[in-house]
Amino acid sequence: MQPLRRQFRAGGRRSGHRAMERTLTGVGMLMDGLLAHSPLLLAVAFVAGALNAVAGGGSFLTLPALIFVGLPSVSANATGTVAMLPGYASSTFAFRKDLRLPSGLSRVSLVAVSLVGGALGAVLLVVTPNHAFDAIVPWLLLVATAAFAFGPRLMTTGARGRAAGPGVSILSVLAVTIYGGYFNGGVGIILLAVFNLLGLQNLNAANGLKNLVSLLLTAIAVAVYAWGGAVSWPEALLMM
Repeated sequence: MQPLRRQFRAGGRRSGHRAMERTLTGVGMLMDGLLAHSPLLLAVAFVAGALNAVAGGGSFLTLPALIFVGLPSVSANATGTVAMLPGYASSTFAFRKDLRLPSGLSRVSLVAVSLVGGALGAVLLVVTPNHAFDAIVPWLLLVATAAFAFGPRLMTTGARGRAAGPGVSILSVLAVTIYGGYFNGGVGIILLAVFNLLGLQNLNAANGLKNLVSLLLTAIAVAVYAWGGAVSWPEALLMM
């Protein structure tokens, strides 16, 4: 029995050593790949953060860049959204003096709707298989492209001062934040157009509010993505 125990312990140690070696090898390969792609990811994150601060569209850059470096589509989408969180926070702070609310929305209702919508969209993303998301992405990109094409026109021919009721305001923001929690591409320009249609005509005020809503929905989405294991943290932290 004693020799068998010694052999078992020795075999266990060898298995443990092999597992540790495989882990270290995997980590080393990951870090090598990350270092090789660092300039690309840093540049993409910088430009995407600037785009999101002005109007939106950062996901047009982060999603293909992260897929290019090898992430599956769902993880690339979630990781890119996580990477944009500090940019949303800093742009919200920069526009803090311009924040105004459209008629029909209180601060409490805006925060609640943004968090609920972002969480719902993020849950939908986490439970979406990669192959299904691959099929959906072209349509989401089409929606985002249409938002950029027609959003400015909606912003100039919007509500012209007419105030929307609470129900319309809440449902409108909820729909956009669900979309933002799921995909995030073009959500900024959609929010600007929605706020204009709800009667918020001042562009700086709408932009500040857009940044706040984007920050809230992204913050709750990040928590859901992390819970669902959809985030590739080395790339996310680098880009943040």
